[in-house]
Amino acid sequence: MNTTPLSKTLILAWLSAAFWLVLGAVQAKAEDDWFERFKAEASDRELYTFLYAMPKGGDLHNHMSGSGLPEWWYELALEQKAHGYEFYTKVKINNCKPYGHNEFGRQPYLLLFHNILASTYDTLPECERSEYKLLSELNEKEIEGWKNSLVLNHDHEGRDEFFSTHWQRFDELLNSPYLMMEILYRNMEAFGREGLVYLETMMGAKGFTEPDGTPIPADRVVAMYKERLSQRDARNTGVTVRFQESILRFAPNAEQQLIDAYEFVSEYRDLYLAVNMVGREDNGKGHPMRFKETLRDLRRTHSNVRLSVHAGELDEPNRHIRDTLMLGADRIGHGIQLINDEELLRELRHGPYLIEINLISNLLLEYIDDYAEHPFPEYLRIGIPVALSTDDRGMWDSNITDEFFVAVKEYNLSWEELKRLSRNSLTHAFVEDGVKQELVDNFDKRIADFEARFKRRGLSSVEGAKPISHGFICDQYQLCDWD
Repeated sequence: MNTTPLSKTLILAWLSAAFWLVLGAVQAKAEDDWFERFKAEASDRELYTFLYAMPKGGDLHNHMSGSGLPEWWYELALEQKAHGYEFYTKVKINNCKPYGHNEFGRQPYLLLFHNILASTYDTLPECERSEYKLLSELNEKEIEGWKNSLVLNHDHEGRDEFFSTHWQRFDELLNSPYLMMEILYRNMEAFGREGLVYLETMMGAKGFTEPDGTPIPADRVVAMYKERLSQRDARNTGVTVRFQESILRFAPNAEQQLIDAYEFVSEYRDLYLAVNMVGREDNGKGHPMRFKETLRDLRRTHSNVRLSVHAGELDEPNRHIRDTLMLGADRIGHGIQLINDEELLRELRHGPYLIEINLISNLLLEYIDDYAEHPFPEYLRIGIPVALSTDDRGMWDSNITDEFFVAVKEYNLSWEELKRLSRNSLTHAFVEDGVKQELVDNFDKRIADFEARFKRRGLSSVEGAKPISHGFICDQYQLCDWD
């Protein structure tokens, strides 16, 4: 074959490029080989320990009122006496009200372990007072029942139990800002032990009261939050915290809630970053387009409020994710039904929007019957930005490591995919740019160091990790009794 000097040069350039591409692919595969070998040889216990010790990014989809473990709630509720709060809980039904009274209302009568303040208890008729007992005076069986009432841990429980009884039971237990601040701290402490560096949680500052029921102004609560986060024990967790304000999307006054939330976040932008619309999407009164005009009005005057919305957390396909993005959301919570909008699926590849994935929540609330039905691996592997999060971890009796363990076990994640999930949770955080860059740089260094140590020393590099796991991973994967 006759070739000119130019064609020879082009051929050599092509061969050189091909060589380096192949070499790069071989090197990338070699980089992942250590993790593939580890997965193939490791027991579930060893894999879980590895994932517990592994540096992680952030939890971007977190409801603080649903993130307290039941033992935390009980212990901290008793400690509230130091602030003047005492709680009663319903331990029996004496038929003090007519059958069916308010059973489909906000606070159903036939609900055991409903919690109220002592000041509310004092206003009840004698018959209803006989149904309640001081939290501090429960016997062992009642304490166990009280804790179980806050967790979704039985096969017969599911979505209706979660939405119709769990939150209603809490009721006035959520009135103490001191209690909620300690639930926040316990989460920071637990997440810090798991290597998480950033928590962006839904935690409002309104609705708190004094022990006698007098409302506490929101600005005072914000000041309390800032003071608690500045304390040494909170700083020592290594977890950076920012808040979102949430609204109940199907409430009659949801538009006014949205207006108030935007104004509140804008005023306290040093701590609050975004507004989130929460609540059942299968309640038709909360559909996204209801808020189109309100949001457009708000954006005429507010430039510093981000939007992250629950969307696609449904059983049937609809336009909610598409409509939510049109409304201005930068992140989508759950996003299960995106898989059924093929045109949008194609458009969302490679960003800029992130899907907040909650594997355990979606299973326990029966939006999927089996992990094989979850679209997460499809999103991940066609390039849609995703990150793992815990949602209401206290009610699942779980942690962030459980989410990673489920993802690796059920979808055979590679090491590069694991790193990408954590990095996504930081690059798509709403936190200020300077803080975000510090978090990303810190994560990159920590994960590189972790990887290098494990390649040198194997499991001995994580032998100091002592996983603290909970009921979910014990029930579902028989990983119990770590001591």
